[in-house]
Amino acid sequence: MEDRRTADFEAERKRLTRLAYRMTGSLTDAEDVVQDAWLRWVGAEGVIDSPPAYLTRIVTRLCLDRHRSARGRRETYVGPWLPDPLVGSVEPDETVSDDITVTLMLALERLSPLERAAFLLHDIFDVPLSEVAIALDREPAAVRQLASRARKHVQAARPRFKIAPSDAERITHAFFVAARDGDVAALSALLARNVEIHADGGGKVLAFRNVIHGIERVLRLFAGLRRKNSVSPTLLRVVTIDGLPGYVSLDRGGVLQTTALDIREDGITAIYIVRNPDKLSHLAAEANPLNRISPSSPAS
Repeated sequence: MEDRRTADFEAERKRLTRLAYRMTGSLTDAEDVVQDAWLRWVGAEGVIDSPPAYLTRIVTRLCLDRHRSARGRRETYVGPWLPDPLVGSVEPDETVSDDITVTLMLALERLSPLERAAFLLHDIFDVPLSEVAIALDREPAAVRQLASRARKHVQAARPRFKIAPSDAERITHAFFVAARDGDVAALSALLARNVEIHADGGGKVLAFRNVIHGIERVLRLFAGLRRKNSVSPTLLRVVTIDGLPGYVSLDRGGVLQTTALDIREDGITAIYIVRNPDKLSHLAAEANPLNRISPSSPAS
């Protein structure tokens, strides 16, 4: 019985972790939720007909319980808040299990907890409406309305522009070099007119305290950074971050950071920078000099 319970849980662990992460925006919280779900799972009595449905209900409810305290922390957060970067390598044959990007994660933050849960479960994780209703302890009709409202609110943030992995890597590398060098001409060719920079330092390290709007301000910012700093950042690797092209780097002063780029038809429309060390602990090994690559040529 115990061996079967363990096998059933392990078969669902990755999916449950991804669901908890999408619900909370925190890898640490997601891991804690899944651990709590495990404790409830092994303590459950009797035979459970559908382990996936049962575990989904547990994780959903645990995430909803955590949401109130998380909202309180966000209200006192220093500077822009970004979700923990979920990092993966850029590969031509890479498959992504959902289409949620950093941009969409931020849109989800504007939903009520129940709207977010209904949207994620039904639209992203393909949970039948009847099971979503049980998980949220709501009537199916009410859950349908929750998901519909959420869908309308996040519609603009859903990814529409598909970019080939090779083009994503080329643009990402070109952006890193242009930003590093403060090359205004190169940046102008890469950025959309309405580009934004969101930088999350969490008050732990230096980062922009407000969102930077518009190409003129962004160009001045990168040109100014180049003039003020003699030490250039180091590119560690090109990656995907929550479905967006990006990279991991060591900034001036040895600060580890991730940078995700929202690339659309008219260029890079958003730059998401995470520098808060609490959100990068899972990437600490990136700071090892043996992991560094040359910033002068595209990553292989």
